[in-house]
Amino acid sequence: PANLLGDRDQLTMAIQNLIENAINYSPENTKVAVTSRIKDGIVEISVVDQGVGIPESEIQRIFERFYRVDPARSRETGGTGLGLSMALEDARLHNGELEVYGEPGKGANFVLTLPKHAGGDIPQRIISLKF
Repeated sequence: PANLLGDRDQLTMAIQNLIENAINYSPENTKVAVTSRIKDGIVEISVVDQGVGIPESEIQRIFERFYRVDPARSRETGGTGLGLSMALEDARLHNGELEVYGEPGKGANFVLTLPKHAGGDIPQRIISLKF
């Protein structure tokens, strides 16, 4: 297990946004996988779906507020278009990153990387999460 030093609500919301997005943009009867691992002092949380995928030309834009690859899907998914931008902001606030890999028709893989807490005292108002 690894400790993450961060705000529990923000990190929970970031991971929740990634999972909800994967579910909302995946066809019925497909799988969404959530995995975590520790590599070189970094915790990687990966959310992989079997959904519609993301065109390479759109990958940088999907983290913009209110941006949607397919605006017509907003009626189907019911989201606000803020989830990915909020997840990216939460990652950055915790000295981490959020990256996406995928291509149209082959799903997407969102990888949230956060530094592992080295131990010692935990500052007030900061929560240590175990993975």
